Amino acid sequence: MESDNWIVQNLNSALETWNEKLAEIWTLLTQNPENFKGGAIWQVMTGINDTLKAIGYGLLVLFFAVGIVRTCASYADMKKPEHAVKAFIRFALAQGAVMHGQELLTAVFSIVQGIVSSIMARSGAAQGIAELPAEIVEKIESVGMLESIPLWIVTLLGSLLITVLSFIMILTVYGRMFKLYMYTAIAPIPISAFAGEPTQSVGLNFIRSYIGVCLEGAVIALACIIFSVFAASPPAIGDQGLSAVTIVWDYVGELVFNLLVLVGAVKASDRIVKEMMGL
Repeated sequence: MESDNWIVQNLNSALETWNEKLAEIWTLLTQNPENFKGGAIWQVMTGINDTLKAIGYGLLVLFFAVGIVRTCASYADMKKPEHAVKAFIRFALAQGAVMHGQELLTAVFSIVQGIVSSIMARSGAAQGIAELPAEIVEKIESVGMLESIPLWIVTLLGSLLITVLSFIMILTVYGRMFKLYMYTAIAPIPISAFAGEPTQSVGLNFIRSYIGVCLEGAVIALACIIFSVFAASPPAIGDQGLSAVTIVWDYVGELVFNLLVLVGAVKASDRIVKEMMGL
């Protein structure tokens, strides 16, 4: 609600910042890393991935040799056709995984991104726009000069908390995007571990962890959807007979608590995914 009152404008400014960051989260959750920030970061990560492939091929041979030594009890076992064929197939698949590791990760991301998009489309929920109720605006505008001093302190603290929470939340989502880039860049090293049976757990854990990072987007989307429905009913105004300072303080306190719930859920997305996948 528009107002010329500085206190109202201060609260509205904080809520606008929150709404902007929440809308940015929805945009980030549906954005492909290849297109993020014009694709410049993706090109750098792709270049690093290509550079590390040479190291990956070297480790591929090393892990393959270690696997042969560890899985074959004697030289006679190494000459058995079944062992030779199994080792050759493993080496060929591992080499293909190192060569096309980036495409593999992109395919995994696309699958999980489809899940995220389906969740967001199916929910039909708004983006949880927070607005200052008209009753609060009327109470603030009705106070005199002296009464506005404690009210100014309350709203200043509330606005500061709302702004800080909005930045904490968006930083968590940006952190997920950066982790996707890091996994893509370093992929040839852990994927090369698939060449040896004793070391294949390294590659499996890498793939599982990457899927977990992708699934963080689904958890964050669910948290935002729940908050959107939750925020559809604004915090209670309370007894209208109370002073303006008390009413605004109660409102700001409940609003900050609601925002803390969402920020906590967003920040806990990685832990939730790890618990789901047993990481």
